[in-house]
Amino acid sequence: MTFITKRTIPRRAVLRGLGASVALPFLDGMVPGLSARAAAGPVRFGAVYVPNGMVMQSWTPAATGAGFELTPILEPLAPFRDQLLVLSGLNCTPPAGVRGGSHSRAATRFLTDVHPGAWNPEAVSMDQIAARELGRHTPLASLELGLEGANFAGSCDSGGFSCAFSYTIAWRDSQTPLPMEHNPRAVFERLFGDNETTDPAAREARRREQRSILDSVRADVVRLRGSLGAGDQLKLGAYLDAVRDVERRIEVAEAQGEREVPLMARPMGAPADFAEHTGLMYDLQLLAHQTDRTRVTTFMSGHELSGRTYPQIEVPDAHHPLSHHRGVGESLRKLTKINRYHVSLFAGFVEKLRSTPDGDGSLLDHMILMYGAGMSDSNAHSPYDLPIVLLGGAAGQLAGGRHVRYSQHGSTPLANLHVSLLDKLGAPVERIGDSTGPLPRLVTGPGPDRLTGI
Repeated sequence: MTFITKRTIPRRAVLRGLGASVALPFLDGMVPGLSARAAAGPVRFGAVYVPNGMVMQSWTPAATGAGFELTPILEPLAPFRDQLLVLSGLNCTPPAGVRGGSHSRAATRFLTDVHPGAWNPEAVSMDQIAARELGRHTPLASLELGLEGANFAGSCDSGGFSCAFSYTIAWRDSQTPLPMEHNPRAVFERLFGDNETTDPAAREARRREQRSILDSVRADVVRLRGSLGAGDQLKLGAYLDAVRDVERRIEVAEAQGEREVPLMARPMGAPADFAEHTGLMYDLQLLAHQTDRTRVTTFMSGHELSGRTYPQIEVPDAHHPLSHHRGVGESLRKLTKINRYHVSLFAGFVEKLRSTPDGDGSLLDHMILMYGAGMSDSNAHSPYDLPIVLLGGAAGQLAGGRHVRYSQHGSTPLANLHVSLLDKLGAPVERIGDSTGPLPRLVTGPGPDRLTGI
């Protein structure tokens, strides 16, 4: 049964089969009488969080403005320099009377700039504020992903802080942390499972028979191709190939997970290889935005206090203990390699966003990507001068290619950035957390948040 019955294709059209529902990317045929370049895509948001702070001397460019040089950690983002904004001097003032929990507070401040809990009942992360508005237009309001399992029970940090504070960056309200899903299969089924089917066993039967979801929608694909122009046929083919590639990689990971591996326990469907797992989760975010299943994603490359090791880049040391570097050169060198490795994997995601058409440009042109950490110097657990970069064009609302420095002494709250980004996402707020107003100098030209002379 097909839902595509006219030459003008509805934006919400899907290819449907038993136990599967495959949304379509943006096609020329969805804009009657116009080319795809005549239609603007919606503005989307993605947050990417890295744990355990940053080696700031290898992160922060020395010069400001357009003439800055990329540092060793940021160098993998060189191909996207024209859409890169490096922001320095954004701060998060620790809450009065709260002791301990330096790592817990780092994760939660990234999108809230405050600490959820009984002492701040109005706390909510900016991604969830955006999701309330943007989610009215998509099947999923938001998508929360990670690379390590969500443990919300017990205490994980000094001061008796619950593990929930270290394992998520998304808070629906002060009492409702949203778990980061780390199993690619679970995310894949959330994106492409058919919520309308009354027979959930159909999806399981398809998986057991090792049939792709694309097999179940083959008839719809054939009918759709007949109504598309040559350009749209190429777009559809590339998109379906990408869906099948992600599905195949998940199947390989699951097959590996069924083997007996002594002294190792990991969830079914989560690859043991860090780069493969990361790439899968980035590709799932790409597909979610490409098909407009959601316009808000959050991703943790690791939870705070993560002890992951990185032998693949010759860093066998556990990440968190290494982050207490005490200024030792060898420890700083290894930490810099970890920080750069995370950025290099992120850069692969950015490249795919730039290569994916969306409306009158690419997905990257219509994205706001916020990448960084909730603490700067990990040895000091510092909440000041946080490492933050923005990538993407936000449909012309951001001007990249610059390093912008704000106050380094606590007078420019990170929440000011949240206020500005929410405005550009079409979900404006007067304030969030401890904000004092919108963040200036994000766009060149006239206007209250713009910078002239650079």
